[in-house]
Formats: sequence, C-alpha cells, structure tokens
Amino acid sequence: MKKLFILLFFVLYGQLVCSQDYTEKVVDSLYREDQFYIGVSYILIGNKPENLSQTGFSSSFLLGFIRDMPINKNRNVALGLGLGVSSNSINPNLFINKDDLGNTSFQILNDNSTFSKNKFSTFLIELPFEFRWRTSAPEEYKFWRIYTGFKIGYLFAHRSKYKGELGNIRHDSISSFNDFQYGLTLSVGYNTWNINFYYGLNPIFSDGSLLNGKQLDMNVIKFGLMFYIL
Repeated sequence: MKKLFILLFFVLYGQLVCSQDYTEKVVDSLYREDQFYIGVSYILIGNKPENLSQTGFSSSFLLGFIRDMPINKNRNVALGLGLGVSSNSINPNLFINKDDLGNTSFQILNDNSTFSKNKFSTFLIELPFEFRWRTSAPEEYKFWRIYTGFKIGYLFAHRSKYKGELGNIRHDSISSFNDFQYGLTLSVGYNTWNINFYYGLNPIFSDGSLLNGKQLDMNVIKFGLMFYIL
C-alpha cells in the first residue's frame, strides 16, 4: 500500500509539472490589446473671443470600448473602432441665457460681476477611430504605444448653470450647441500612463451663435491621461 501511494504521488507530480510547462509555453498568437479605455482631461477653450477667459477648472471624463483589429503579422500595428461616452464641464465667463421665446443670448461677464458659478456641461456619445502602433508581443504586457485618430461625438444632453447677482439660472435645452462635435486624437505612453490629446475641429456652438455681433467660433482642446485595459 505504501508503495502504491508513492507511485501515485510521483504520477500526479509529473502530470502537474508537465501541465505547468505546457501552460507556460502556450502563447496567444491572435492577441488583441487595449480594448477598454478610461480618460480624464483638462479642457482649454480655443479660438476665444475678446475678453473671454476660463474662471474655473474645466474637465472631461470619458470611457468606452474599442475593437482592436491588428493588420500585420506581429499584431503590433492595428486599427481601432469603438464606442464611448464623455462628460465635459467648462467654466468660462460666458453667460448663456434664453428669453421666453427660447432665443439664446451670450454675454461676457466683466470683472465687476458677482457670481459663484457659471458653467456649461455637455454629454456625448462618441465614435473613436484609431491607427495604433505599439511595441507589444503576445507575452509582453508593458509596452510603448502611439495611437492617433479621429473621433466624432453626438451631443445627447447639455445644460448651463449660473449662480450670482442675476439669480439662479439653469437651462437644459439650448439650440445653439452643435449636435455633432469632432476632432483629432493622440495617445502616447508606456504601460499604464498615457498622455492623451484632443483637438476639436468644429466649434462648440452652431452657426448663428453671436457674441456682440460676431460668430462664436470657440472649440475644445483637451490634455489629459488615458488608461487602457484589456
């Protein structure tokens, strides 16, 4: 009986070692990278009209999924097509108001104005498209990456808030926002930490949005961090 137990022990031990060796040698030759993403950015306003400034911290949060589609044998060059959402909060000294007929007006709040809050927020469904280069390999989980591309967003909700000497004013339906907003994207980094950049190619507000008789051509520029997850 003792010999039988010893024999069984060596048989099971040998199977376990072989199984471990086999597992270690298995390589996923059809691997994909960076399928989910989470990002946070600081928002700058481009093409600012005269006297417009940012009065607080403007931020953007985004998350989504990108289908990674390698296009070479080594699978370190790929295309990415995805779906995501973003929330953007911008704090300028631009006051947005509507009259009883629903007409939108814009006004620069001067230095003598007293207010504790003045911001507008946008919420978008986004479709990113990327060309992806990286130094990845099937068994390598830390690598350099450069992802560049284009993103188009559909504005599904927005609002403006003001608290100050004019009262508490909130608007949730402002026709002057562009329903579609699009721009160029770039992510560069190593492993977890990646710098992300977005440059909006069209204005935040649609044609006919006037400030002091001039078209508002403000666009969004974002700098931040992007985190990718398999």
